[in-house]
Amino acid sequence: MSQRKWSPVDLGREFPTPVGAYSPIVRAGDLLYVSGQVPTDPATGKVVGSTVAEQTRYVLEKLNKTLNAAGASLSDVVSVSAFLEDMAHWDEFNAAYRAAFEPPYPTRTTVGGQLHGVLVEVSAIAYAPKG
Repeated sequence: MSQRKWSPVDLGREFPTPVGAYSPIVRAGDLLYVSGQVPTDPATGKVVGSTVAEQTRYVLEKLNKTLNAAGASLSDVVSVSAFLEDMAHWDEFNAAYRAAFEPPYPTRTTVGGQLHGVLVEVSAIAYAPKG
């Protein structure tokens, strides 16, 4: 087996080990790939927020915190994939998203999907050269 050209980022004890077979964030050269963030509290596993706006704000806070662990932030995000339980909530999602990012905005794809008990999931790619 050949050696991988990317590696998982150590998030420390504050972030729980994923239940699924995935890395929460990996570095591949100058790029960071963040797995889908959902609006669950890492300590309790409970969903945070009951509206799309509340869940979006929380998901983007988690995304930023995950990026911070790798020395980056939301301002380094170049591409976002967003998943909504119901595309009828696109306007509400977009307003909360717009408040978290500054122009020029990253590229974004937003699709409807069957999510597991949450209204929003967001993954991202960030450009963060190693210092």
